[in-house]
Amino acid sequence: MSRSKPLIGIPADRRILGPHPFHCVGEKYITAVTEAADAVPVLIPSLGEEANLEAILASVDGILLTGSPSNVEPHRYFGPPSDHDTLHDPHRDATTLPLIPRVVAAGMPLFAVCRGFQEMNVAYGGTLWQKVQEVPGLADHRENKEDPLEVQYAPVHEVELVAGGELHRIAGASSVTVNSLHAQGVQRIGDGLEIEARAADGLIEGFRVRGARGFALAVQWHPEWQVMMNPFSRALFAAFGEAARAHAQGRRT
Repeated sequence: MSRSKPLIGIPADRRILGPHPFHCVGEKYITAVTEAADAVPVLIPSLGEEANLEAILASVDGILLTGSPSNVEPHRYFGPPSDHDTLHDPHRDATTLPLIPRVVAAGMPLFAVCRGFQEMNVAYGGTLWQKVQEVPGLADHRENKEDPLEVQYAPVHEVELVAGGELHRIAGASSVTVNSLHAQGVQRIGDGLEIEARAADGLIEGFRVRGARGFALAVQWHPEWQVMMNPFSRALFAAFGEAARAHAQGRRT
């Protein structure tokens, strides 16, 4: 029996909750895949070197890389050591960084958000600012964690979309207003990545993989938040879901 909806793999965070490790995915990402992409979310444990990447690629029709409280470990991009209290997730790094180029090479749709955006840049040899707010000329892109979630995730600044790019096509506009909840940001963009969006201070907010055979797009902001209430966010996930459906159909035929 053929499947009516594509399967979207979502690599999990590995977190210690109490004394035990758990593999976790935020419900807002699951909801965005289910409702806006019209697809079936499949949670992928971050097993690092034990992960069977080929089996993952054979089992799903697209990959969503989510945001997370953790940062990519700086040794992955030859960056300086991070502050002692920085949350890292080496299991997720060891799973997603080798997975990303395989997904793109297979022509499988890939959509990356926030930490996923940073992972994707690192996977292609790019580097990261660990504290954008301390870089001369760049704005403070962090949220106030004391605010209610509705305020933290509210749209706060515009991003300019590159004319003729994928984000420009999906938005049908030259700029959009987005939320901003990050301290890290792209310092040097990875090889083969094409800038799709910038904030007013020049910080890269979106890119795609140049020449990719499938949907391969990353954004710094959080379109998954209340996705069905934001037309552009909904359109982003809808385009991702449609690409996953087309990929699944292509494999069946």
